[in-house]
Amino acid sequence: MMGTGKSTVGKWLAQHLEYDLVDLDAALEAHEGSSIASIFTNQGEAYFRKAETAILQQVLLGTGQVIATGGGAVLNQENCELMKSGGWVVALTAEAEDIVSRVQGDGLRPLLAGNTEERIRTILEQRKYAYLFADYTVNTSLFSVEQVSEMILTHYRV
Repeated sequence: MMGTGKSTVGKWLAQHLEYDLVDLDAALEAHEGSSIASIFTNQGEAYFRKAETAILQQVLLGTGQVIATGGGAVLNQENCELMKSGGWVVALTAEAEDIVSRVQGDGLRPLLAGNTEERIRTILEQRKYAYLFADYTVNTSLFSVEQVSEMILTHYRV
């Protein structure tokens, strides 16, 4: 889910594991030569999701990396299967009010057009079971980035 700290925690983990960090959204933007918001606007969400899967397939070929996916990558069962087959999967969650405060005013998130709080709550409800396939889950509302990262490292299985 957006606003849960995937990029921030991913950066911390990659640095401490001496792995590369691959931000799937950034990789997709580089490949497409366009921002996520622009892709959503010009090609639509279906195109974005298909491109997201293609990029995920490519980055999973690498080793020694932490991959921070977009929160909606789990909407495609193929992506979930790719993630599970490609490594150890961590789901970061957060309380709705924390997500709202973290993403409020971020005009780069096309799924938040309109009432941000209402959209967050709707998306959380729609995805409430989507992250259950993960090997480990942490609620980032309860802990600092360092604490979340240490918890993940404690449970990490190579």
